Amino acid sequence: MSDVEFAILGAGAIGSIIGAHLARSGHSVLMLARARRAQQIADDGLRIKGLIEFSQPVPTLSQPAQLTAAGVLIVATKTYATEAALASLCRADIGVALSIQNGMMKDALLADAFGGERVLGALANLSGELLPSGEVLFTRNANLYIGELDGSDSARAGEVARSIDASGVRATAVREILSLEWSKFAAWAPMMILSVATRALTWQYLIDPGPARVLVRLVREVGMLAAANQVELSDRGVLPVATICRESEADAVALLEKFGLDMKSSAPEHRMSTLQDLAAGRRLEVEETLGDAIRTAARLTLSVPLLDCFYQLVAGIDRIGGQDRGR
Repeated sequence: MSDVEFAILGAGAIGSIIGAHLARSGHSVLMLARARRAQQIADDGLRIKGLIEFSQPVPTLSQPAQLTAAGVLIVATKTYATEAALASLCRADIGVALSIQNGMMKDALLADAFGGERVLGALANLSGELLPSGEVLFTRNANLYIGELDGSDSARAGEVARSIDASGVRATAVREILSLEWSKFAAWAPMMILSVATRALTWQYLIDPGPARVLVRLVREVGMLAAANQVELSDRGVLPVATICRESEADAVALLEKFGLDMKSSAPEHRMSTLQDLAAGRRLEVEETLGDAIRTAARLTLSVPLLDCFYQLVAGIDRIGGQDRGR
């Protein structure tokens, strides 16, 4: 397969949104997708609706090992089996790689696969849902942050961000990407847990004082992990996690209620991707996200009892679901 500007590993909701926008704006894009999804795209293109509606033809590969070169590799798969997926690309000439996956393992896995000098940090404050029809519902277009993991300025991070932003998906190059990645995880992990526990729309558990109090305590445990890794949390993420860690619990709960009411108005149907997976009977992202956090805490001899308790619960829900999936 000839060289392309952007290769996107994973054609779920966010990968499809980014790929469709980049291709529509004139960039050469290749989607690396599983056979069924690859056939869907080959037949109908990438079909986006919600915030914007359009259909865009994009070439696909169902065998990633056939990729020979790409200027930018964007990893947008679910976190499980990432290592095996990256191994299939080991012979490709990749200019720079970034991952918009959840959790904190992603950058290390990219560095192992392609070398640390080719890795950019990234996080996506975007939302979408891949529908059974193959269409993608685009529901949130806040920002895709990209930057060097050592905190330096770089032309390549700026160029990638400008290309994506000009295509219609908001993107910004930043220096504090590691802080933002941890800040997203400090919000994502508690929200992922609450989505599984309550099965509710996102705004619903943010405005309820019980789940909101649990969420505050979970954010603070993840904040301890970030601090132990010498990373300062930021409010420039999905939730104002730095403020949640700093304020009184009552004030933090009130802040979540305000955020939830705003979301009720702006994104009333928003569901965490984990809840979408649970409802569809798909495997959950557990070990590479919550499990990795628990193992990191153990290495640092940090006590995170609430996070550990919910990790055990979500992992059990996933195992039970796996038994049902195997029938």
